[in-house]
Amino acid sequence: MNARKHYIDNIRWITVLLVVFYHVIYIYNGITLGGAGPFADRQHQDAVQYVLYPWFIIILFIVAGVSARAALETHTATEFVKSRTQKLLVPSTAGLFVFQWIQGYISMSMGNAFDSIPPEMPPLVLYLIMVLSGTGVLWFVQMLWIFSLLLILVRKLDKNDSFYALCGKANVIVLMLLGAVAFGAAQILNTPPIIPVYRFGIYGFAFFAGYFVFSHDCAVEKLSAFFIPFAAGAILLGAVYVRLYFGENYAEPPVVNNPLAISYAWFMCLAIFGGFYRYLNRTNGFFLFMRKNSFSVYIFHYMPISAAALFLRRHEVSAVPSYFLVALAALIGTFVLSFIIPHIPVLRWCVLGISRRKTVSS
Repeated sequence: MNARKHYIDNIRWITVLLVVFYHVIYIYNGITLGGAGPFADRQHQDAVQYVLYPWFIIILFIVAGVSARAALETHTATEFVKSRTQKLLVPSTAGLFVFQWIQGYISMSMGNAFDSIPPEMPPLVLYLIMVLSGTGVLWFVQMLWIFSLLLILVRKLDKNDSFYALCGKANVIVLMLLGAVAFGAAQILNTPPIIPVYRFGIYGFAFFAGYFVFSHDCAVEKLSAFFIPFAAGAILLGAVYVRLYFGENYAEPPVVNNPLAISYAWFMCLAIFGGFYRYLNRTNGFFLFMRKNSFSVYIFHYMPISAAALFLRRHEVSAVPSYFLVALAALIGTFVLSFIIPHIPVLRWCVLGISRRKTVSS
């Protein structure tokens, strides 16, 4: 059995914390639809969204691909599919009906959606609307389950691992040129602007790049030698990207998938993998705690953020205390839910995909 890749664990949980930070800023954003609305027409803090959005979900899918490779080295395809179905599909379907509908209620309240719903609407129909509106951050989990099933089919085409072995020989130039493939993938299989998060092209590419390329320590080791140039390039590209597109909707084409956005995202991914391999390929008590709780942090964090923002907006609390209190709600609410839900048998299965039996880690 291969030694655990601590740098992968650390990329995952730190990126999840960045997702939480992103949503603290996003909840009062003045750029995209959604959230509680901005405090001003132009908010400098909205730049955080431009800094993070181009790459942080891409890198989570790359990490998921690396993790899938590790799982399939020690488990059969049947075990893998069963585990991923329990860990990913169940929370993003059953979890919606038993828990995440609450998020739907909060989101609809924030957008004043109930004002336009006729009073004669049957309660069951209203409940189903709240269920659909409660998807929230679960879109990532849904897509990851789909990619996991597709991976089993792809593995049959590469049953001798010949393509996987070939990818392990990739040098730094090849790894950089994969950015061009990422750009091409970003142009296809995107859902309409009303639900722009389902970017099947680039996220699917990221997942399979993680499985075939970034799961090779030798490839990541090559990146580590060029960490400083990649980091400098990412910072430069990111600064130019924010400068040029600040104020435009960063979640929709052409901003989200133009050459500058994808170049920035790809250089950032290369820099992070190289840097974490070089400096954070280790663990300690706190890192271990965060690794074990990163999935529940991702699942639970948005509900306390949005609930707190809704309450504060209704009481007209100003910007600085609002951001502080929303961040505090995210911290406390997330870990309270992460502690309580796993101790309730039905909820822990529906919401987190946890059963009494040990499963393949996701």
